[in-house]
Amino acid sequence: MAGIVVGPMVAGHQGYVLIQTDTWNIETSVTGLAIMAILSLVVLFAIEWLLRRLFHTGARTRGWFAGRKRSRARKQTKLALLKLAEGDYQQVEKLMSKNADHAEQPVVNYLLAAEAAQQRGDEARANQHLERAAELADNDQIPVEITRVRLQLARNENHAARHGVDRLLEITPRHPEVLRLAEQAYIRTGAWSSLLDIIPSMQKAGVGDDEHRDALTRQAWIGLMDQARADQGSDGLKTWWRNQSRKTRHQPALQVAMAEHLIECDDHQTAQEIILDGLKRQYDDRLVLLMPRLKAGNPEQLEKALRQQIKTYGDRPLLWSTLGQLLMSHGEWKEASLAFRAALKQRPDAFDYAWLADVLDRLHQPEEAATMRRDGLLLTLQQNTPQ
Repeated sequence: MAGIVVGPMVAGHQGYVLIQTDTWNIETSVTGLAIMAILSLVVLFAIEWLLRRLFHTGARTRGWFAGRKRSRARKQTKLALLKLAEGDYQQVEKLMSKNADHAEQPVVNYLLAAEAAQQRGDEARANQHLERAAELADNDQIPVEITRVRLQLARNENHAARHGVDRLLEITPRHPEVLRLAEQAYIRTGAWSSLLDIIPSMQKAGVGDDEHRDALTRQAWIGLMDQARADQGSDGLKTWWRNQSRKTRHQPALQVAMAEHLIECDDHQTAQEIILDGLKRQYDDRLVLLMPRLKAGNPEQLEKALRQQIKTYGDRPLLWSTLGQLLMSHGEWKEASLAFRAALKQRPDAFDYAWLADVLDRLHQPEEAATMRRDGLLLTLQQNTPQ
């Protein structure tokens, strides 16, 4: 429409254009120059369209190959998880590491491949997978370091594992898996103070139940006692005990452990003081059971304490039996027989029958002693007979 309207108006008035160079002279009209400019733009657009098509095709081709690798990696990961359930660690490592770079979570694939390689004893391959995972993890190195510590524990590289968990606890002090690994590393390396330090964090993170944590606490305290005894003997152990808080020294389980350590060090007097102090505060069978092992030279204190316990807590068989053993140790046969009879009156026990028989022999009552031995033997046979 523009050509129909404008064409007649410019006919005969097209103007003149001269483009001159050293060797060329180009003469044309203004209309011709405009047409050449338009054609040049058309050619440029055509070239651009062609290049776009070519590059788009290349990108689609690359995308197709990449998508195919991702799909394959996804299938191999699923199959590897099934093999993991079967315990086929060789296939797990192979499937997890193959095309791992194209998996949805390549770091996870390499970490699982590392653990599978460790399970079959190939430490070199496990380290390779672990280092590749570290390269891909960038700033999120916690899963990699957790796996590293787990592998170190599997190899019994306990001090290296302890160093690793120390660093992890600085970063994430309440991570459940880090706390579980720290528990193993500290027990293996005898880091009992460090083990005590993480038990409150274990409680807050819900790692283990109360019974498990209590057992860990006892184990840690006993470990500290062993260290003190090994370093400085009985004197060092007593000094260490005095330096503990009152709350610690009043725990029955620790009093029992401390008394046992002192008895093994042949320090019966201090052990007796701890046992008697513990029984004054709270009755505990474990403290009573240690009494017959004491050789402090003053059993009268123990007998007095036992009679006081009987008066306070009633006729308990263990108290009467222990009293009988103490009376036997310094020849009070009549009193010992009464104590053993009081214990047997409440419950039959093969040891009490045997001790009472020995006491009756001393009292020149062989017939009754034979009866006690027979009753003890029958009780032992009944207890050992399978139901």
